[in-house]
Amino acid sequence: QVEEVESGGGLVEAGGSLRLSCLASGRTFSSYMMAWFRQAPGKEREFVAGITWNGVNTHYADSVKGRFTITRNNANNTIYLQMNSLKFEDTGVYYCGASSANGGYDFYGQGTQVTVSA
Repeated sequence: QVEEVESGGGLVEAGGSLRLSCLASGRTFSSYMMAWFRQAPGKEREFVAGITWNGVNTHYADSVKGRFTITRNNANNTIYLQMNSLKFEDTGVYYCGASSANGGYDFYGQGTQVTVSA
């Protein structure tokens, strides 16, 4: 059974930082490209950042470039999202996803809430 547990969210003032973690189990973690997505109230879930299976290549949504950094530790089956210079519009539930056979991503966790106060 695949499971992903996201953690590290919270309430932070604009300009602050948070570090999110996603612990995955039930799969060969190192074989998958992983990514972070987020969903703000009333909006669709959107891509935030992705990282290749070996951690060599990363890519980011334009809205977070230069502020967020995605990393992974395959030995610990964990990916991270370091978020700096947070803005009010970064508020949302953050999910980690694993690449799927159809080219999209699968989600198995409950997400972690990030709230940025203006």
